[in-house]
Amino acid sequence: MWLLDTNVWIAYLNKKPSPVQSRILAVPVEKLLRCDVVKAELYYGAYKSCKTTENLARLENLFLIVRSLPFDAKAARYFGEIRAWLEQGGMPIGAYDMQIAAIALARVGCISEASYTIFRLCSR
Repeated sequence: MWLLDTNVWIAYLNKKPSPVQSRILAVPVEKLLRCDVVKAELYYGAYKSCKTTENLARLENLFLIVRSLPFDAKAARYFGEIRAWLEQGGMPIGAYDMQIAAIALARVGCISEASYTIFRLCSR
């Protein structure tokens, strides 16, 4: 299972061909996941874009085929652990990124992210 970060989904949805698109298309859709935090970030991007209607339609199509994971109680506990650990190490990251990492650790055990930062920091 692959819980993909916002940046990965943006690269996938981009009309320009990319290695990210090829990689995602090679994975069976039932192994791909998104989370509600990523969904919110993608909606934000669509609403602030110049092509709001087109981008919202593309998101709705994606949301129909890729399962979403919620930020639940188990993820909340991981969030607290991750935040404390990162702050102790002087490596704070954004709250959304911590939520995505927490969901991934709670439900999947790993995260795939374009910048690799969260996976590297949280897979201790």
